Amino acid sequence: MTLFSTEFISRTIPFSTQNLKPTSKSPLHTTLNCRNPLFNASKILTRHPTLRVSAETTKQTPFLSSDFKEIHLIKLLNRSCKSGKYSEALYFLERMIDQGYKPDVITCTKLIKGFFNSRNRDKATRVMEILETYGKPDVFAYNALISGFCKANQFNNANRVLTRMRSKGFSPDVVTYNIMIGSFCTRGELDSAFEVFDELLKDNCQPTVITYTILIEATILEGGIDEAMKLLEEMLSKGLEPDTFTYNAIIRGMCKEGMVDRAFELVRSLSSRGCEPDVITYNILLRALLSRGKWNEGENLINEMISSDCKPNVVTHSILIGTLCRDGRNEEAVNLLMSMKGKGLKPDAYCYDPLIAAFCREGRLDLATEFLEYMVSDGCLPDIVNYNTIMAGLCKTGSADHALEVFGKLEEVGCPPNVSSYNTMFSALWSCGDRHRALGMILEMLKQGIDPDEITYNSLISCLCRDGMVDEAIGLLVDMQNGRFRPNVVSYNIILLGLCKVQRVNDGIEVLDVMIEKGCHPNETTYTLLIEGIGFSGLRTEAMELASSLLSLNAISEDSFKRLNRVFPLLDVFKDLTSSYGNG
Repeated sequence: MTLFSTEFISRTIPFSTQNLKPTSKSPLHTTLNCRNPLFNASKILTRHPTLRVSAETTKQTPFLSSDFKEIHLIKLLNRSCKSGKYSEALYFLERMIDQGYKPDVITCTKLIKGFFNSRNRDKATRVMEILETYGKPDVFAYNALISGFCKANQFNNANRVLTRMRSKGFSPDVVTYNIMIGSFCTRGELDSAFEVFDELLKDNCQPTVITYTILIEATILEGGIDEAMKLLEEMLSKGLEPDTFTYNAIIRGMCKEGMVDRAFELVRSLSSRGCEPDVITYNILLRALLSRGKWNEGENLINEMISSDCKPNVVTHSILIGTLCRDGRNEEAVNLLMSMKGKGLKPDAYCYDPLIAAFCREGRLDLATEFLEYMVSDGCLPDIVNYNTIMAGLCKTGSADHALEVFGKLEEVGCPPNVSSYNTMFSALWSCGDRHRALGMILEMLKQGIDPDEITYNSLISCLCRDGMVDEAIGLLVDMQNGRFRPNVVSYNIILLGLCKVQRVNDGIEVLDVMIEKGCHPNETTYTLLIEGIGFSGLRTEAMELASSLLSLNAISEDSFKRLNRVFPLLDVFKDLTSSYGNG
């Protein structure tokens, strides 16, 4: 792919390119060089004698003034930057620097963001080097660089930029700190986020509503709603007024923890707090009610929403459609989808996806495909989620080859595959026994610059354990511990199950120790797997003794204990114990 457009060549070289029809063998595609386009143009002229008249005209053209050249280059730089041709823009920037031009900090900041968005971190760093050497960087430029490194999970580089920023006489502002705090929160590293927050306070930098909202959202995920409410009180004590985003984060957290009544109480008090619920607030509550099957309360909420001049939006309808599909009321969901247009609403991909998924679950792939086609004809382009749903449905019905055909056309339809697409195809191919193509999917994903996620790792670990390659699975677990994604309880449970299946109980106990040491809390499944592993290895008495101890600690339920006792019946030892729990 060349860095220069034909439009640029026609402006730079004074001859027409209309008659040049480059082919795969044409030198146009192979000789253009971003460092010296005019040199390459001379090669083209040599190979095309009919163009020499224009070349003579070029030689006779008087030299342009340096001011005119600078203005011309600035225009080219800005045009390239606006059109997203960042490498081309960097070429012009370097040309201008060679002529003594001082780079503009706003343009350079745009370039830095553009290069990070296109995953070209080296060139983003190069732009900052130019700005520091020949121009005057500002806090916004440094923030763009720090933000880029944080999003790329390169925190060491981000910290180095922060250090260099200070050495250049720039103090980080609250935006700088918010970027760092937000990045740690996204990674689930709440302790590190609060360390940065402490630095913010020590630096006499005042936190904002955004700062606290970021921390509140992360705290809800890690420490629960009560800890988040403490942050809210601290925020209020500093004279900061929470906005709708802050309250919506808390309301969402309450609903996720099952505190729907408490969430409603908070919503009712918003007016007295100087804040009004918006459509997002109502959508959060609606989702919470419908997820619990409370349709009557959901209808009342929608009526209240309308009476408050807060009109249901596309998201509201997608929640309703998704819940109807979950409850098997597909026909009602279809009718609701069709009625949206009459309300002036245009269904989006999130409205169609629950229906497509529902038809796939029922094995009605023909109907799912039909809806996908209807979606396109209705002017709503399917997103990658829609295609992933279709591919997953095909894989479940044993049509992995058909799914591969869909996968192969994703680029053509403007939906490049994402990590979920690769995860779906990997699991399907491995299940079909085609390990070679399955692993090829992972290699292709990495080649495309798509990072694996927790599901990728867990799928790989599960597949390896299922085929008895437990040591290889443990190796992947170690990779996870050293990488971006920390193993979760699912990861450890998969390994534990794999070890127990091959009767490596001692190794399983060691994995449990590591799991606890790494701060990952075992759940009931973890303990049940371990008990079963011990029991199936022939140590039934020891297994049920452990089950009894865990039952007394409420680590496993009575139902689990009774089931285990049926699997490993030791009537003489546990008869009295099981009967006492059965009567209790």
